[in-house]
Amino acid sequence: MPRPAAGALASATPAALRERRYQEVLREHGRGLARVAASHARSASEREDLLQEIALSLWRALPRFREEASLRTFAYRVARNCAIDHLRKRRTIVAAGELVDQRPRAEDVLDRRGDRQRLLDAIQALPLSQRHVLTLQLEGLSYAEIAEVIGITEKNVSARLSRARKTLRERLGGTR
Repeated sequence: MPRPAAGALASATPAALRERRYQEVLREHGRGLARVAASHARSASEREDLLQEIALSLWRALPRFREEASLRTFAYRVARNCAIDHLRKRRTIVAAGELVDQRPRAEDVLDRRGDRQRLLDAIQALPLSQRHVLTLQLEGLSYAEIAEVIGITEKNVSARLSRARKTLRERLGGTR
């Protein structure tokens, strides 16, 4: 789909511009944002809930987008912040003494698919700092973009990725 000319964007109403940007983010980065949600959720239903939270947060955040970064970086930052909030809420519920059924649900059992599921499980078990950089790197973000999304240096991105890969190799039984 061709992009509108710069003049067309300048004359667009704020609501129309917001809607265009929102549709662009979902079209270009929706699958990647879904994978970010999957790396922070324990079940398919939890993943869908988190993805809806990400979509709503993107919609709310778009008026604050100042184009100082790419729309891609902005979207992944919003997704990362939503994932962190989601994990905090989940911990709060468990910490509040709510009984959590540890048995796998039927949809979780059906969702398991060999190596892919083992990898996803291993990624979810990573410390959050490593999980974030790995997930963003798997989405094709450069070290500079990851550093910008998370708010760390590129060297720190490199170090976290190295630790994450080493941990994954150990957990998945790889040698190297």
